[in-house]
Amino acid sequence: MHLKIIKNEAEHQLALEALLTLMDGNPTEGSAEADQLDVLSLLIERYEEENFPVDLPGPIEAIRFRMEQQGLTQKDMVPYFGSAARVSEVLNGKRQLSVNMMRQLNKKLGIPAEVLLHEAGAELPVATDKWDQSVLKAMLERNYFDGFGGQLSELKEYATEWTKRFADLVPGIPRTEPALLRTTAHQRCNNKQVDELALWAWQIRVQQKAAAEPLSNPYQPGVINLDFMRRLAGESWAESGPIRARELLNHHGIHLIVEPHLPKTYLDGAVMLDARGRPIIALTLRHDRVDNFWFTLMHELAHVALHLDGTKVFIDDLDSNNEVDSIESEADALASEALIPTEEWIRALILAEADIFDLAQNLHISPAIVAGRQRKESGNYRKFTKLIGKDQVRCQFHI
Repeated sequence: MHLKIIKNEAEHQLALEALLTLMDGNPTEGSAEADQLDVLSLLIERYEEENFPVDLPGPIEAIRFRMEQQGLTQKDMVPYFGSAARVSEVLNGKRQLSVNMMRQLNKKLGIPAEVLLHEAGAELPVATDKWDQSVLKAMLERNYFDGFGGQLSELKEYATEWTKRFADLVPGIPRTEPALLRTTAHQRCNNKQVDELALWAWQIRVQQKAAAEPLSNPYQPGVINLDFMRRLAGESWAESGPIRARELLNHHGIHLIVEPHLPKTYLDGAVMLDARGRPIIALTLRHDRVDNFWFTLMHELAHVALHLDGTKVFIDDLDSNNEVDSIESEADALASEALIPTEEWIRALILAEADIFDLAQNLHISPAIVAGRQRKESGNYRKFTKLIGKDQVRCQFHI
């Protein structure tokens, strides 16, 4: 038989007949007939997988089948679900499987992950029982868990339920799968080990705040460009510049959310979309300085202008000393150009405080921005410390 890709049912039937003929001949291993048999089997398998997919059973159906298969009672299932009440609730469709339940059922009973998640090719999510105590404490102190009145020992499970409950409602947030941050997010980070659960929870908190913030106008794609960013930078001239920047962005259908970073996230800012497809710029104000606020804001705006396409979240640790990729280099370059045009910076000679004030006045921007750039490019962070606006931003956002 001439071997080729099977394209229709007629060819599929011919291939099956040829396969049976070859099998009847019981070919010797390594012979041409045996090789034909192997290749033909693969061709038939590929055609059948594409044209006769087998529906996955539902999670509850699979659990009940395994219980019947192994002679397990509901009492026997308690170790996998946590309590007799939860076993009953899950098996009767009144409670969804938690991540920890799915991991136990997969590991101990061998139920495939794609069946438990009911998604072909799916992998089990990162275990959400591994919350760091310092992260949970910070989340509790910042009122992440509205309505929680239990004991501290119950907080780990409550945190898991909280993240899942909200994440399932928001497009773009990994659904109980913080490991997806590696593939759905573009991360600029240091070599430090980032706590993925904390980073996941922080994103959800940002989305919560954005959902509660009404925007007066719709977002118009393309509105963010160099001219817009330079006009926005002009707001830095005022002491209340950060608040005025938020108001201007809100007017153009863009959220500016301030949410302090959680432990082990090493985070300055991020860009994502809300449930309606509007950009969210989220800042942590990890460094409470005017110069840092404006560069971080412009860097995230640059991502909106250049890179945001609805499929990515951009997460930035701007303290990172790692070599940045082309995306981050482009965002850095546009942010710098928006704040201080290259030709103006090259022309300027910054030797003393008076030079900083002169350039800032000419550009109608905060002197902190000029001082911050000079410190960064010279590598001398002891200079102009009184000009960078230390402790002047968080107070404006009441954090």
